[in-house]
Parts: sequence; structure tokens; C-alpha cells
Amino acid sequence: MSSSPAESIAEEARRESPLWASALRDVPEWEPVFSTLAPPRFELGLETVYEAYLVHYGRPRLFEPDGETERILLGDYLYAHGLVRIADAGGVDAVAAMAELISRCAALRATGERGDGEAWVHAACSLGGRPEPSAVERALARHLARVEWSKEVE
Repeated sequence: MSSSPAESIAEEARRESPLWASALRDVPEWEPVFSTLAPPRFELGLETVYEAYLVHYGRPRLFEPDGETERILLGDYLYAHGLVRIADAGGVDAVAAMAELISRCAALRATGERGDGEAWVHAACSLGGRPEPSAVERALARHLARVEWSKEVE
């Protein structure tokens, strides 16, 4: 296994598909965001699911997909792999926490409401994290720098 979540995610994507390999950024903008708030065993799964979220709704750290179709497919691929990693690290309860997170964030996006960062913090705590307030503030600031919100809901 690779030494960092970024390397692991990228290596697996390269092995999985030439399309995912071609979508990798030449220079990654990697920084952990919400995995720092959860127990270490969830790091790879949580960062994989978060990268999926960024592919769908923000500025990904590892990927630059070409076009809407590739963006959707790549995000879904990353969600699936992240959930497998979460299941391996924490079982059914951990997957349920992530499913609730994904559902909550999709609902927020559909209505144009804010609060997705707080949903990620809640999910990290549901996985057993007990972060210091300063760590939560750093994670939320990093998240806000990567997500995009439209002014209108279509």
C-alpha cells in the first residue's frame, strides 16, 4: 500500500481505468480535509469519499475530469471505492454514517442550502472522531476553499 491516501487513490484509479488515469492532475493539490477529524483507520476511505464529493461539487485535489459525463462517472467510482474502504475499516455502522452524509449533502445541494461542511464534521464524529475545535475550524476552512455553490438553484 502507498504511503499516503493521495498516492493510494491515484494508484488505484490508474489501475482501474485509462480514463481515470488521464483525469489525474499533473500536479495534485492534496491536503487532507475531514479525515483528520476521524480515527486514523478511516483516513483512506473518508478522503476517497471526499474526493468523490469534490469531483461532483467542487475543485478536486487529485483529478481534472473532462466534461460532465466523466465528472459524474468518476465521482460515482470514487464514492463506491470510498464506501468499500469505510466498510473494511468500520463495518455496517460506518457505512450507514457515510450514507447519511452523502444523502444529507445531496439534499443540501438540491435545495442550495449551506451546511455541507458541518455534515462532514458530524460524519467524522459519527465514525468515532473527537476533534478539537481548532481542527474543526481548519477542516471547514479547507473545505470552503474547495467547494462551489451556485447563487441559484435550478
